[in-house]
Amino acid sequence: MKEIKILWVDDEIDLLKPHILFLEEKGYHVSTTTNGDDAIEKINNNSYDIIFLDEHMPGTSGIEALGIIKSIQPNIPVVMITKSEEEDIMEEAIGSKIDDYLIKPVNPKQILSTIKKNTEFNKLISAKSISAYQSQFQELSGLIAQAKSWNGWVDIYKRIVYWELELSDNQEDGMHEVLQMQKTEANNEFTKYITKNYNNWFNEDTAADRPLLSPNLFKERIFPLVMNEEKVIMLLIDNFRYDHWKVIMPYINEYYSIEKEEIYSSILPTATQYSRNSMFAGLMPLEISQLYANLWLDDEEMGGKNLQEKELLKKQIERSGHNIKFFYEKINHAKTGKKILQNITDLFNYNLSVLIFNYIDMLSHSKTEMEVIKELANNESAFRTLTLSWFKHSPLLALLKSLSDKKNIKVIITTDHGSIQVQNPIKVIGDRNTSVNLRYKTGKNLSYKKGQVFETEDPYKIHLPKRHVSSKYIFATNQNYLVYPNNYNYFVNYYKNTFQHGGISMEEMMIPFVILNPKM
Repeated sequence: MKEIKILWVDDEIDLLKPHILFLEEKGYHVSTTTNGDDAIEKINNNSYDIIFLDEHMPGTSGIEALGIIKSIQPNIPVVMITKSEEEDIMEEAIGSKIDDYLIKPVNPKQILSTIKKNTEFNKLISAKSISAYQSQFQELSGLIAQAKSWNGWVDIYKRIVYWELELSDNQEDGMHEVLQMQKTEANNEFTKYITKNYNNWFNEDTAADRPLLSPNLFKERIFPLVMNEEKVIMLLIDNFRYDHWKVIMPYINEYYSIEKEEIYSSILPTATQYSRNSMFAGLMPLEISQLYANLWLDDEEMGGKNLQEKELLKKQIERSGHNIKFFYEKINHAKTGKKILQNITDLFNYNLSVLIFNYIDMLSHSKTEMEVIKELANNESAFRTLTLSWFKHSPLLALLKSLSDKKNIKVIITTDHGSIQVQNPIKVIGDRNTSVNLRYKTGKNLSYKKGQVFETEDPYKIHLPKRHVSSKYIFATNQNYLVYPNNYNYFVNYYKNTFQHGGISMEEMMIPFVILNPKM
């Protein structure tokens, strides 16, 4: 175990000899000094894990030394020891980024507890998390093996995400491998569940276990809020996964209380062209292509596939019979975000405001295209960290802060699909009109090994359009991705470990829908 090095600064250090001997018997290395100036010199020339600093010393006071120490080594925990609990002294210490404080006289057990809390906290928490996961491993495996309902899979996915976040800072690679193996097992079983039940979700006679799906989101969740005469601000973050929601949630909790958090299902393909158009239209892709042919482009057609969302939402509102005045904007650049913030009061002229944030989706595509992003987001934990970093400096958080002092509003955070980090290439052959997505393919001359994909010979059964009579759809599952034989090795290496969407996995299909109320 790494030896913990302590610096204890006190002008009465001789009186603390019993405490120091106690710590040395416990295996700690303790250096001492009697004044702030010597302490600063020692810190300039040595490395310490924690500093005990007397608040009242002749010469450079503890408070003055604290500021200098933090400027030299900002990450060293500093524990202030004081004879006084006077408010102004403590406020000054806390303002100087004190990590903890003790009131004299201190006893050895207090000192020991403070050391463990400030130097071994992460290790203790990590060890506890590993032990807790190990104790629940068998239970989770049993749930995976027995899951037969959507709600059962929601529970499993929430548990897996919980453990991913709990163990994310743990340095034991073996434990990460165990969790990843269990997640892979879960995704394999989830695939079986989807391939067995997905078709039935569109049959009224067998749809008892059907989750909330993309085309029903406005009708079942958003319109009822609007009709309750509340201002609704819907923030749709493209490619936003449930684990992404959980890492940004603590920052949102400062300003909002959570009224509702649920996981709903993206339709297949879990790609923006299908899932988001379906959401805004309130229809499955087949019905969009039939009712509004001018608002739908098939995969092989040229042009942007998500340029008609505002019009599709307008059509859905008209069909619903509601009188809803709505605002719609895509925020692809900081400039657009600033404009929204500057004119935030304009949002309250509408019953419903829909704002699309594309950063995470842009990031996942950049990871495919740019080597530097591949290095920065080379695993799930790094992808979450990048997402959190963006959120903390984003116009989205600024907007949430600005909205948090408004009355009678509901803020919704949701998405249209998630993504998965792909690992395993699957060979697929298709003609030049076959779609290019790595997680699904649609076309009329697809050749692939049976059993490696989820296939639908008749797209109409799952309400997908087809360009030709013989067109079909195939979907990659778990961490697989679909690659053509031409330049096979190049593309296998190029796309391996990138984040993709369009296929079947918990990460792509099981996505968050959250209703927030400002705390004010």
